[in-house]
Amino acid sequence: MAFYQSPMKISAFDAKFEAQKIAFAPISFQVARCLLKFGILEQIDTSAEQGCSLDDIEKKTELSQYAISVLIDMGLSMGLLWQKEDRYLLDKIGHFLVEDDMAKVNLNFVHDVCYQGMFELEASLVEGKPKGLKVFGDWNTIYPTLSELPDQVKKSWFEFDHYYSDHAFGQLLPLIFQAKPAHIVDVGGNTGKWALACTAYDSNVKVTIMDLPGQLKVALKNAEEKGVADRVSGFQCDLLKESQEFCPNGDLYWMSQFLDCFSKEQILSILTRTAQSMSANSELCILETYWDRQPFEAGAYCVNATSIYFTAMANGDSRMYHSKEMLTLISQAGLYVDEDIDEIGLGHTLLRCKRKPTQL
Repeated sequence: MAFYQSPMKISAFDAKFEAQKIAFAPISFQVARCLLKFGILEQIDTSAEQGCSLDDIEKKTELSQYAISVLIDMGLSMGLLWQKEDRYLLDKIGHFLVEDDMAKVNLNFVHDVCYQGMFELEASLVEGKPKGLKVFGDWNTIYPTLSELPDQVKKSWFEFDHYYSDHAFGQLLPLIFQAKPAHIVDVGGNTGKWALACTAYDSNVKVTIMDLPGQLKVALKNAEEKGVADRVSGFQCDLLKESQEFCPNGDLYWMSQFLDCFSKEQILSILTRTAQSMSANSELCILETYWDRQPFEAGAYCVNATSIYFTAMANGDSRMYHSKEMLTLISQAGLYVDEDIDEIGLGHTLLRCKRKPTQL
C-alpha cells in the first residue's frame, strides 16, 4: 500500500486551510459529537431533501436557538451540512457520521476513552508512560484495570475493540480450523468473544484463555452463561513477567489485536516464550492491523491514530506496528511465517507461524 511516498498534491492556499483545521480540531470534534448527541444531524437526515429550519430543530431538542445556531454554523464550515435559503441539509460527511458504524465507534472511543487524557500526550512522549490514564485512576497501565473503568468508558473501549475484531471472525474461523485444532490457547483473550466463537464453530474444540485475573473472571462468566464452561478454561498469568511460562499442549496459539499492546522488547519476550511452548506440530496465529498493510488511506490514518492512544492512555510504549517490524520480531523469537494473509475483516493481517526447525 503506497501511502506517504510522495508530497501531497495540494495548493498552498488549501494547505493553509488544512493547517487551520488542525489548530481547531478539538473544537470541531466536540461540535460533531454534540450535533450527534443532541440528534441534530439525525433530524436533518430524516428530513431528506426538504431540510430543517432552526425553528424545526429547536422544537425537537432541549437546546436554545443560540446553542443550535453555533453548532449549525460550525457544522457548515466543517462540511457536515449545507444551507438552502433558511433550511439546512446533510452533506456527505455528515451522512457518514450519522450512518457509518465505524465513525460512531471511533468517535465514542476518542471522546470517552482518550479525549481528556490526550492533554497529557506531551508528558507521555517525554516520560514513556501513559500519563493521560490518571484521569481514570492511579494506574501504571490500562490493561489490569479495564473492569474498573467508568461504565461509559468501559463500554466505548470494548465496542471499539470488538468492532474491529468481530468483523474478521467470519473469514477467520474457517482458516483457523482448517487444521482441526483440538486445543486452542487464546493469549490475551479479554472477554472471551473469540473463545466463544470457536466453541460455537467447532463442537469439540477446547479453549484455554491466558489473561489477567480481572479479564478471566469476565471471560469465564461469559462461557458459563453460554453453556460451554466445560470447554473454556482459564490460565491466569501476567505476560510481562519474564518467568511466566505459557500454557502447554496447545495445537494453536492465538493472538488477536494483542501484540500491539506491548513494546518491541516485550513482544520479543512473549513470542520467544510462546515458541518454547510450541511443539513441531503447533502453530501460532497472529492477527493485527498494520498501518502499511491497509487497503485504503483512511485505514492507515485510523491505525496510526490508535498508536497515540497507546502512548497517552494505555501503557506509554506500544503502538500499531509496521508489518516489517513484526516480521523481524517473529524471526528473532525462533519462528517463521508459514502463511501471510492480508485484507481480513477491516484491514487485518493474519500471520500463521511455526517454530524454526533449529528451535525444535
